[in-house]
Amino acid sequence: MMDSEDAFGYVESYRPGRGRRPARASFASSLPSLELDGTWRFRLAHGLSDLTPGFEAAEFEAAGPEAADDAAARGWTDLPVPSLWQLHGHGSPAYTNIVYPFPVDPPRVPDANPTGEYRRAFEVPADFPLGPGATLRFEGVDSCFAVWLNGIALGDGKGSRLPTEFDVSHALRVGPNVLAVRVHQWSAGSYLEDQDMWWLSGIFRSVRILTRGIEDFFVHADYDAETGTGTLRVDTPHAATLSVPELGLEHADPAGPHVLAGVEPWSDETPRLYQAELVADGERVPLRIGFRSVAVESGRILANGRPITFRGVNRHEWHPRTGRTLDRATMLEDVLMMKRHNVNAVRTSHYPPHSEFLELCDTYGLWVIDECDLETHGFERVGWRGNPSADPAWREAYLDRAQRTVERDKNHPSIIMWSLGNESGVGENLAAMAEWIRTRDGSRLIHYEGDRESCAYVDVFSEMYTGFEAVKLRGLAQEAPTADSAHDAHRRALPFMLCEYAHAMGNGPGGLREYRDMFDAHPRLAGGFVWEWIDHGIERTDANGATYYAYGGDFGEEVHDGNFVADGLVFPDRTPSPGLLDYKRISEPVRVSCDTETRTLTIENRHHSRDTGYLTWAWQVEGDGVLIAQGTLDVEPIAPGSSATLPWPEQAAQQPDEPGDAVTEHWLTVSGALAKPEPWADAGHEVTWGQAPAHTPEPVASRLSPAPATSLPAHAAPATPAAIHLGNAEFDAHHGVLRKIGAIGLDGPRLDLWRATIDNDERTIYGTPLATTWRAAGLHRLHHKTLSVEPSASGLVVRERVTAAGVDHGIDATYRWAAAAAPTAGDGDETLWLTLELQPYGTWPCSLPRRGVALSLPGALDQVEWFGEGPGEAYRDTGAAVRVGRFRASVAGMQTPYVRPQENGNRRAVRWARFTGADVGGRGGNGVTGASGLEILGAPHTNLTARPWRTQALDAAQHRHELHPDGLIHLYLDDEHCGIGSAACGDPLPASEHVQPTPATFTLGFRTV
Repeated sequence: MMDSEDAFGYVESYRPGRGRRPARASFASSLPSLELDGTWRFRLAHGLSDLTPGFEAAEFEAAGPEAADDAAARGWTDLPVPSLWQLHGHGSPAYTNIVYPFPVDPPRVPDANPTGEYRRAFEVPADFPLGPGATLRFEGVDSCFAVWLNGIALGDGKGSRLPTEFDVSHALRVGPNVLAVRVHQWSAGSYLEDQDMWWLSGIFRSVRILTRGIEDFFVHADYDAETGTGTLRVDTPHAATLSVPELGLEHADPAGPHVLAGVEPWSDETPRLYQAELVADGERVPLRIGFRSVAVESGRILANGRPITFRGVNRHEWHPRTGRTLDRATMLEDVLMMKRHNVNAVRTSHYPPHSEFLELCDTYGLWVIDECDLETHGFERVGWRGNPSADPAWREAYLDRAQRTVERDKNHPSIIMWSLGNESGVGENLAAMAEWIRTRDGSRLIHYEGDRESCAYVDVFSEMYTGFEAVKLRGLAQEAPTADSAHDAHRRALPFMLCEYAHAMGNGPGGLREYRDMFDAHPRLAGGFVWEWIDHGIERTDANGATYYAYGGDFGEEVHDGNFVADGLVFPDRTPSPGLLDYKRISEPVRVSCDTETRTLTIENRHHSRDTGYLTWAWQVEGDGVLIAQGTLDVEPIAPGSSATLPWPEQAAQQPDEPGDAVTEHWLTVSGALAKPEPWADAGHEVTWGQAPAHTPEPVASRLSPAPATSLPAHAAPATPAAIHLGNAEFDAHHGVLRKIGAIGLDGPRLDLWRATIDNDERTIYGTPLATTWRAAGLHRLHHKTLSVEPSASGLVVRERVTAAGVDHGIDATYRWAAAAAPTAGDGDETLWLTLELQPYGTWPCSLPRRGVALSLPGALDQVEWFGEGPGEAYRDTGAAVRVGRFRASVAGMQTPYVRPQENGNRRAVRWARFTGADVGGRGGNGVTGASGLEILGAPHTNLTARPWRTQALDAAQHRHELHPDGLIHLYLDDEHCGIGSAACGDPLPASEHVQPTPATFTLGFRTV
């Protein structure tokens, strides 16, 4: 081991590194390279006092833990590179959002500093060039590292998500070589990398040895939207030639400038790339050139001369098994999913992504805000004291990170903005970054959200989690003024953008449509980026073999932020969440609206530059969810920014004329799908749709509710005085609770007000979380007191009082039961109707999670068919993606697998639902003795949730594998259900989305089928 403490001074040094080559672009070349990914030898040390003496020497032998001959060499194992060592059993992951997991004492870090020692033996072939261009390139190492090749020290580096290159021309040799790398989990650089994500360490991106011929180049491809002219030049320090065959350039001077008429511009909608080649001294470098222009005019962001609105997402790099180590297939999956869900932009939160991801954005068409690897959010917890952004000692490190970001990624046409970083307070170091970037690349905008008071050095006014009303004011340029009038005037002239909004944690986000409508209404609003793309769950398996996703606190962290890391639009396995489906719907670039009164449909093209000719149009009419008619529409291409109004198809516009058809709801659905394959989806992929009633039906309640003259009397059964019969239903005589209908055993329905709290109920940055007020009111532990059970000739009336221990407020509930002697539909079974009247009493301190009833059915009835909204879940402020129709699912399939279990699975506006099972007749042991199922009727509608476990079990579970079916089907039928919102990291739930404890009456029907 090195004797001097100074040998490790680089760990706590402000400097970004020593011995590194200048930053440059990432590009492919025809010159040879050596890929060093694969199996490396690895040992994890506890800190600087636990390092292996001489491990960097070429002759060192890294033996396994069983070795007995050399104690210094013991403890080594194999580890794949790239990877993160905690995900291979070496130490543990840790998650924090803001707080540093070590004392805030910059630039010092703890003595307990896990350090990975890596060794890689490799062969250099005889024909590999060993000249001055030989370069060792690390694409990403977290967080600080030092490097030796064949025992020769090359240098050290920081900046985890940025490439680092070392000259190896003096150390590389033909034949056997040994590369040794020491990686420290904590370093001074960790103070600049406090991003909201898992703390994980290692060589997590690729390593290779390159031959440098063409050192670097910078492609400038400007586009004049008025003339359609492109201007091309390629800056490079080498004597080289440029060829772009499609544009008639062959072996041209790269510097040009080459003025080219009639070029096709690059955009997210038409990502036109011209294949090119740069040649120098026999080296060939392929280029992909996209012409485009970016500007701010009159408070709007213009791309290629036209205003754009971002329908974006924030994207961390994540895979549930490999963490931030991603392969190309995973990156491609992300890009394709984004395109298929109408996303047009990505903010690379909060660091530059793998460079291949940017290549995919170039190819398939996504605007990119490329963010620097910088966040110092933990200093907020100490009042921003000592924040590096305002400390000159950190200036070099800040500039280094900006330079390495821009230089690596400067040739990607998809990048529309450079972002200085995230949540790093204010200070001159940020201004210095912006100045350097603007000098180096004036073709893109500069973004930073954290200095929103002045916005002095940025090109957009950016905020996060701004509420509806405040966004509207910014759309009108009526935000509160800043202290400095010059800064205020500058800020009001800028476009406004939400770099983060609609926090997608757990069940949510709500309110997406409200944000979209404001973006539409106010030209200054440039759209926004939902937080975030993916849940960062770590895949784990329990003792029984069940897979679940771990989050903060599951690894014994000293400090952590729980499941706040699970806040994505896709689940860890990249299954779309209901939130992503909603976002696709409200982000449609072409919108369809169907007007029932005028029998017209309007198609609005909100594309930036593409007409609608790539879509084919289809329509269908369904009656109670059953297809009646369908066809195609002939729609002429609609130009971007324009709309067209068309008459309904003749068959859809006709009123139904068959006898008794007033009982049927007819719905028209129009959809626009890809007419032919696109690079990102197959032909037939649905891009947009609209739906409306084909005619206004008679309300369901008046169609189905029993008239008093047809009601059956309620009476006590002579043989069982503990029971009351009403038609084919049996009630408990003491409490008036329904126990059986036909042959189906039941428990309930009874008034229920609680939901398994969602993340937006449990967290807020404003005031008191909803869940806290609900629990204080005892809504999760209600008691039912039966006041009276009154059978009569007209039915059964049950009165009860519902309240919680220790409080003096509650609800008086009156259950009015009636049985229809002659049902209007079905197979002859009677229909049992419940009208529930609710009257709150006392002084209520809060709103309600939900207002409805709960009941349970035999577990065999686990197949569901319903007519209403579907196929997925929806709540009062979510569900943009659902449509009216007839749907089928198993009860298990109706569950939404949020990483932390919570309220989920509500189906909205259900007219009827049938619960059946395969071959359930005769199974007396499960409560079904001859009936095939139960139908539930809304009057006119109900919210329906069906689960194989009770709400209490769902509320108690912390991970999905903790939930186990209990043998029953638990139904929750709600008159109203509280909204979802985005309060876990945003404004409180709007008052309009609350359920207030006010008097209410609603009706439900039950019958066997």
